[in-house]
Amino acid sequence: MPEPNIFFDDQAIQKKTEAAKVILKSLGLPRDQQNERSALTLLALLDLKPESKWSNASSPLLGITPIMEFIAKYYGKIYKPNTRETIRRQTIHQFVEAGIVILNPDHIFRPPNSPKTVYKIEEDTLNLLRSYDSNEWNESLELYLSSAQTLSKRYAQERDMAQIAVQTDSGDTFFLSPGGQNLLIKKIIDEFCSRFTPGGRLIYVGDAADKWVYFKSEIFNQLGITVNPHGKMPDVVVYHVQKNWLLLIEAVTSHGPINPKRRNELEILFKDSTAGLVFVTCFLNRQDLAKYIHEISWETEIWVAESPTHMIHFNGERFLGPY
Repeated sequence: MPEPNIFFDDQAIQKKTEAAKVILKSLGLPRDQQNERSALTLLALLDLKPESKWSNASSPLLGITPIMEFIAKYYGKIYKPNTRETIRRQTIHQFVEAGIVILNPDHIFRPPNSPKTVYKIEEDTLNLLRSYDSNEWNESLELYLSSAQTLSKRYAQERDMAQIAVQTDSGDTFFLSPGGQNLLIKKIIDEFCSRFTPGGRLIYVGDAADKWVYFKSEIFNQLGITVNPHGKMPDVVVYHVQKNWLLLIEAVTSHGPINPKRRNELEILFKDSTAGLVFVTCFLNRQDLAKYIHEISWETEIWVAESPTHMIHFNGERFLGPY
């Protein structure tokens, strides 16, 4: 929010905003990113106030909320909280794809949906923009554009290299975004499934960057399950063919296990399944398990990756089976 009684120089604000629009057009950003929202976002990422000189541009690490706060404080433009996703999806995303902004340069393995996600102006782009409104601008821009495609490709390759490759027993290969719970998800697929669901079929995996990164719709259909695209899916779903069990698996690193509320949600989501439902919560280590042990629902299973050959059964009529 703007500070009380702050004085806004409308002329300076307009001049700086229009200059940022010109820059975005010069850099080849699509028309939808040559607007006021994108211009103000660029200025925030450069830490440029209306009266600042372009030569004083810098590259602080900023998340979406601090960007919005900067815009409100120095440019008097207040975006509502529900605009965060618009800024992220329709401005920042394109900046990252164009190679002018770097995603999480301080921690490339941070998951995309982390509240700690930050962005930073790329170094060559920063040096270019410092020359704006000077005699060096046109020459610097020409040189920058000649290498911009290479720059964008290089950062795309670095992001791809950081992805986690997963191969299923059926021979499919797919990729998870780096960091977060996805390291645990890979262990679930590679180690848990091979030990406890031999001959089973992996039929769903969710990723923070792509909710449906792996989805076998034909098997869901065979089991009579109609998936609600807005439903909160488990992290992993495995069909144990031999026993006709459907394992609904949650990978816990930063969010909760299958507690009574979550179990009820999953039962409703998969109520039409012709296969029996089995609920499994997975952890990387015992320390993580200890944090959530008091929340876990009865008649569910626990698997800890650091002790992959064992499971913990939370009381019931049978071990690893539907009820």
